Amino acid sequence: MTWWKLGAALAALVAIGTQDRTPIWSPDELEVFRTLSIDGLGPPPADPSNRVADDPAAAALGRALFSEARLSSNGRISCASCHRPENGFTDAVPTGHGVATGTRRTMPVAQAVYSPWQFWDGRADSLWAQALGPVENPLEHNFTRMEVARVLGTRYRGQYEQLFGPLPDLSDARRFPRRAAPAGDKHARNAWAGMAAADRHTIDRIYANFGKTIAAFERTLPVRPTRLDRYVAGVTGKGPPAPFAPAEAAGLKLFIGKGRCVSCHSGPMLSNQGFANTGVSERGGLPADSGRADGARKAIADPFNCKGAFSDAKGGGCDELEYLVVGDPRQVRAFKVPSLRGVARRAPYMHSGQLRSLEQVIDHYNRAPAAPRGTSELKPLHLTRRERAELVAFLRTLDDAEGAGHAR
Repeated sequence: MTWWKLGAALAALVAIGTQDRTPIWSPDELEVFRTLSIDGLGPPPADPSNRVADDPAAAALGRALFSEARLSSNGRISCASCHRPENGFTDAVPTGHGVATGTRRTMPVAQAVYSPWQFWDGRADSLWAQALGPVENPLEHNFTRMEVARVLGTRYRGQYEQLFGPLPDLSDARRFPRRAAPAGDKHARNAWAGMAAADRHTIDRIYANFGKTIAAFERTLPVRPTRLDRYVAGVTGKGPPAPFAPAEAAGLKLFIGKGRCVSCHSGPMLSNQGFANTGVSERGGLPADSGRADGARKAIADPFNCKGAFSDAKGGGCDELEYLVVGDPRQVRAFKVPSLRGVARRAPYMHSGQLRSLEQVIDHYNRAPAAPRGTSELKPLHLTRRERAELVAFLRTLDDAEGAGHAR
């Protein structure tokens, strides 16, 4: 080959490389990529506190109850009202709205099965314990556990009794008032206090079983592959090539490098399942929120926790609760590190919807402002405008590759 032909060939290769801009990843980077892949996720972890966690009949009942609007004081609110598949099982508003407007952002449920702690503050240690909270919250369903028992008895008796045995006769209003619970409005509290201890225990057991069926359904919600998973499979030789745009690839490099995102958003769920104070501002008009500092105490005190009377764990398998630390100053205004899978469909962001867009989120992490209370874990990132845009481009690859990710 003459020198000019060789020069032309080299120039063509350079031009192709410049146009393609395919990054060359180091072995260390490829190893990090593998840890982020959905291939390492595995099945949902077992829940020893819920004996029907993987029972198809329990999941079928839970699916029906998840969409049951009769489980609310106005007959219009169900779990599905706020956990919508098209919004990544959230509701696209800053704070959840049920019977009234709440104080925190609705969290997605499709990924929750992989976390040992539920809610932004981690005050529940299982999916079934979490399911009970919104039902009696006056801002969400505004219902009572007694009313839940009545709905089960009138609408779902056969399915319930197949799983848990006979429901009691609730027709005696003196023993079982229409509306009764240990919390909520004064009438419900007084009615609950007037019940015999054995009858309260019976209703508590029914209420716990209700939560366990909701959890069984939520355990069936799929976590779908994203474009990131397909890209990782391609660059690690586990699947066909699935190229990223140059900005997306640059954003991935920032995510695991300069941006330090992977320090918290790690593993196949893109979350370390921990809690962090990221210095996000208080939202005007809402009460002060101490996050994990309060949540840890509530988890210990919860009668429906893994070690409680209504758990099926029989005293074992409750390690997370057993070793839970309470009173650590670092827990003040620390909130759950959410999974980033499907994050582009879950605006607004943070525990009270303080940030409207991914761009605002990246800008917040870049600036690392001081926390209103407690100590923020953030340090300024010194990202350029282009780098911030590249990180956003990458985050948009974390949506479900097949669309909205509806429940099976």
